[in-house]
This record gives sequence, structure tokens and C-alpha cells, in this order.
Amino acid sequence: MDKMTFEECLAKLNELVDLLENGKLDLDKSIDVYAEAVKYRDRCKIILEEGERKVQKLMQTAEGSRKEEFII
Repeated sequence: MDKMTFEECLAKLNELVDLLENGKLDLDKSIDVYAEAVKYRDRCKIILEEGERKVQKLMQTAEGSRKEEFII
């Protein structure tokens, strides 16, 4: 999972959400799928935070650092 791109993680997360939403899984399987989905959600969040840090670094100016608020 650590090598996956944001798009790959998001696609997998969407797959897992679809499985949960269709209501055809038993309780134990639903819990397992939910736990896996949380891992993909967390990985997506980490990738987005890393991207935000990169953008903020690019926005640094000679006078100092300008931080822009990002709405995700």
C-alpha cells in the first residue's frame, strides 16, 4: 500500500465502500472490509498532506514563508 499512488488508493477505497454499501456482506466480512477501508483512507490522507507540504514549500518567498489555507 505504501507504494500505491493517491489515485490507486482512492480507487481501492471506493471499491471497498461499494462493497459495504451493497449490503450483501455478513457482519464479520463487513467489519474486515471496513478495517481495510480505514487503512486506505488513512493512506490517502497522508498522501494529500505530503502534497500540501510540497505546495507550501514551493510557495515560499524571499521574504519568508506564505502559507495558504487549502480546502480539501
